[in-house]
Amino acid sequence: MKKAFSHLPDSELDIMLVLWSNEPPMSRLEIEQIINQKKPLASTTILTLLSRLEKKQFVSVKKEGKVNFYTPLISREEYQQNESKSILEKLYGNSLKKFVAALYQGKQMDQEDIRELSEFLDEIEKE
Repeated sequence: MKKAFSHLPDSELDIMLVLWSNEPPMSRLEIEQIINQKKPLASTTILTLLSRLEKKQFVSVKKEGKVNFYTPLISREEYQQNESKSILEKLYGNSLKKFVAALYQGKQMDQEDIRELSEFLDEIEKE
């Protein structure tokens, strides 16, 4: 049974993206250096965000000396699946057709996107 978890605010998601994109475990300083390339955040803010993620059971913390190291407990793929399902249910009434139509009508899909989607659906149909 998959574990249920909550939607993350952008600030916490930014931390998780760093952890998912790098080799964990990572220290707060390593995370901070990467985050600050995108947008500067105070060390205390990053510590607060990491603490929230630990309470939500998105990360584990291991103390080595005076340094805490953070490891994701939920994979990027698990989070993406959970978020995708949630958006599809809440905004599109579980209709994949409505979701794809919204993308297309918003001119966010080009012919290459449509071809890839068609090939993907063909693969699913064969399974």
